Amino acid sequence: MIYVTDKAKQRIQTIKETEDAKTDSFIRVSVTSGGCSGLSYQLDFDTEDRPDDQVFEDNGERVVTDFKSLLYLFGTTLDFSDGLDGKGFFFDNPNASRTCSCGESFSV
Repeated sequence: MIYVTDKAKQRIQTIKETEDAKTDSFIRVSVTSGGCSGLSYQLDFDTEDRPDDQVFEDNGERVVTDFKSLLYLFGTTLDFSDGLDGKGFFFDNPNASRTCSCGESFSV
């Protein structure tokens, strides 16, 4: 399961409204090699399903990932932080043993 906080949901809805995202779009989360800790998060809007998709719905938002990424993301919460020191979207990943200072990469 991948969870979505209320603040992340509000920001997702705002983006969909202001950037004319398709109403049937959903969040696609994946893990790629790279970043200073070895693995990086990737977050996009998408409208097309893929054969290996793992689909979750939390807090009214559809979140999709591939099976390989799910191994790293299971139990992760997508959150949003704003303000002067805000990070934007970020992940609270219980599987990460180490993260970089910016929060965009991790290792397990």
